[in-house]
Amino acid sequence: MKVCVFGGSGFLGSHVVDALLEKGYNVINFDIQKSRWIKDNQKEIIGDILDYKSVQEAVKGCSIVYNFAGLSDLNDGLHSPLKTAELNIIGNLNILEACRTHNVERFIYASSIYVFSKYGGFYRCSKQSSEHYVEEYANTFGLDFTILRYGSLYGPRSDEKNGLYKIIKTAIDNKEVSYSGSEEAMREYIYVCDAAKASVMCLDEEFRNKSLVLTGQEAIRVRDMLEMIKEILDFDRPVKFISGKQLGHYIKTPYSYSPKLGDKFIPSCHMDLGQGLLELIGLISNEKSQSEFRQSS
Repeated sequence: MKVCVFGGSGFLGSHVVDALLEKGYNVINFDIQKSRWIKDNQKEIIGDILDYKSVQEAVKGCSIVYNFAGLSDLNDGLHSPLKTAELNIIGNLNILEACRTHNVERFIYASSIYVFSKYGGFYRCSKQSSEHYVEEYANTFGLDFTILRYGSLYGPRSDEKNGLYKIIKTAIDNKEVSYSGSEEAMREYIYVCDAAKASVMCLDEEFRNKSLVLTGQEAIRVRDMLEMIKEILDFDRPVKFISGKQLGHYIKTPYSYSPKLGDKFIPSCHMDLGQGLLELIGLISNEKSQSEFRQSS
């Protein structure tokens, strides 16, 4: 079965491409930049989701379409309402229309738990709006869908736009674990490879025209997670909290608004948070060592 993944060069999208390939799907990656993780003989299209003609060509002949493309960083969207709407709403509409035109069997939309929230700024607005469009395309044109609302992702292939990556890299650089935000903050972290596998499992018939919440197994205090990082890194200095409100970010829960209900979906086999943190620390430490070696040579 032919699948097109928009945004397949990114953090989550690239892992979903891998998970689809492992299941035997014929996968096309459509992204504005080349993938660092593209497989041999895998088709890749370098294009823009705002280019309607390119989107139409990419979707032609596909049975399933995923959309991970657009503006994915909440902080980037806080002061860029037009850019956020253009990429996350108009870009998504281009893909939806292409799916309708070419009779795609299922459209998988990457949303966020921020759709439940009054937080999240223009990023949240764009995700709420796009969910409504996805549902309306199903009602009006019969385009089946699955909406995936992701929580706090972490793991390999992340970068400085990712919360946990940024915390760990800063800790390694400064020899101190610090956090800008509330000491009372809570998060449900989900390992990116677990999220990717669940994103493929959602193609089962039981998830057709459903909205799913993909987060960690249970909430953890950010303070406790930071203490785990401190212990793994064997730092003596206490965890440092930098006072000041993080604009747009929730503290204990995003739940302050009720969209269409979503079932929480947790894969039966998933990565333990401590093991995932250990892996991510190793990857970031290795990146730092390679960077220092290149600079010295």
